[in-house]
Amino acid sequence: MNQNTGLTRLVKAFGYSIAGFKAAWINEQAFRQEVLLCIVLIPLAFWLGDSGVERALLISCLLLVLITELFNSAIEAVADRISQEKHPLIGRAKDIGSAAVFIALCYTVLVWGLVLWP
Repeated sequence: MNQNTGLTRLVKAFGYSIAGFKAAWINEQAFRQEVLLCIVLIPLAFWLGDSGVERALLISCLLLVLITELFNSAIEAVADRISQEKHPLIGRAKDIGSAAVFIALCYTVLVWGLVLWP
């Protein structure tokens, strides 16, 4: 029977999340760069956004970049665990993850452009 229920499960899940953030920060330069970008742009979003909706749009697209980068990093870590050899499927998985991050970054530029320069 699973002993991890209720509050115990939530505490353990929180610990796993913190471990994931630490791993991404330590091992992923792109994640560190994107976090630093968020540290600069999130306060700017509060200042530049004219309404709650605008602020939410400006901030949520930045958070989407971080989420996408975390998924991309997870895909790359699993792919590297499976094999360090060049393989078309591993390359495809990594390229698709990278494309997802690129789309999130383009979306961020689009949202910031549309909100700030209507």
